[in-house]
Amino acid sequence: MIWLRSSIVLLIFLGLITGIAYPLLVTGISSVLFPYQAQGSLIEQNDKLIGSALIGQNFTKTTYFHGRPSMTAEKPYNALSSGGSNLAVSNPALTSQINQRIIQIRLFNHPENQPIPIDLVTASASGLDPHISPEAAEFQAQRVATERHLPLEVINKLIQSHIKYPLLEYMGEPVVNVLELNLALDNLNQKGR
Repeated sequence: MIWLRSSIVLLIFLGLITGIAYPLLVTGISSVLFPYQAQGSLIEQNDKLIGSALIGQNFTKTTYFHGRPSMTAEKPYNALSSGGSNLAVSNPALTSQINQRIIQIRLFNHPENQPIPIDLVTASASGLDPHISPEAAEFQAQRVATERHLPLEVINKLIQSHIKYPLLEYMGEPVVNVLELNLALDNLNQKGR
């Protein structure tokens, strides 16, 4: 009986420490030191919430850069049902999906002889990835420049200014946040008017 009582006391004590005290401490410290990240890296424009820098959005207009395909259920980039397609490389359904995406991308983008960057035809593991490679952005640059009636050099300069490099070279690849790039594109058009 003594063992049972001490076990229950220890369970309650550890539950209070690991389930309440530690999460509150970490949340408080992160809110003070990293308020933008702790609040979800939310992006606002004109006092209106646009989205999060951490979750992709479904851009379909030809005047915008498009992100990676999303395999989330019900609708693209649904944060409530994050997950990949779970199709193996050997699965014919995956090959069919990729071939359909290639056809779609070729219809809307101009560089016909240029290879399509892999991140434009494959979904990320979460289905929510907000980033594309700089090569994927450059692949779409001619379409965006044509649709927006802007010089290609302006679009390429905008892409270059939005490339985020990893802290150390071996920690990842350079990426471009699609939402931030498209917002900068909209701001560029508003300044030109």
